[in-house]
Amino acid sequence: MTAKEEMFAEAAKNWDLERLYKALAEAKRQISPRSRKQLTDTEKLYLRGLLCGHSPAEIAHKLLQTPKSAEVYLCNTLYQYVMKVVDAPNESVGNWRNICDWLEEAGYKPLPSIESKFSNYSPTEALVKIVGMSFKESTISMDINIRLEFPSTSETLKTEDFDKKD
Repeated sequence: MTAKEEMFAEAAKNWDLERLYKALAEAKRQISPRSRKQLTDTEKLYLRGLLCGHSPAEIAHKLLQTPKSAEVYLCNTLYQYVMKVVDAPNESVGNWRNICDWLEEAGYKPLPSIESKFSNYSPTEALVKIVGMSFKESTISMDINIRLEFPSTSETLKTEDFDKKD
């Protein structure tokens, strides 16, 4: 991975970049049929910068460019593609932060799964209890209850989501 490909790589943690790249490339083809079929590396780089919460001026600074050149570039490329993807062609971008909001509303920022909420936690206590055992012919049947206790998180999880009985 090159240094530029690594810039703003954290966008991949919170955004569905591949799906977003495809949608923006399609919008690009619709706007400019003679353009390249895919987003350029520079377009992807600027997009990741915006998705990471960096302003055009901050992105320009990291790329050793002037803020004005970044703004002109974004207005001539990504902003147009995003407006097409979110179906707001007559809308004014107004603020670069609107781009992230509109793309999130369009579903390009997936919600974290329940598994990801618990991925950093190990049980503080585990209890395995054998509650029944039977032997019939050549089989052994066991009934086991398992209880795992996790440290509480700052996020509120509804216990009824986990306490549902079959």
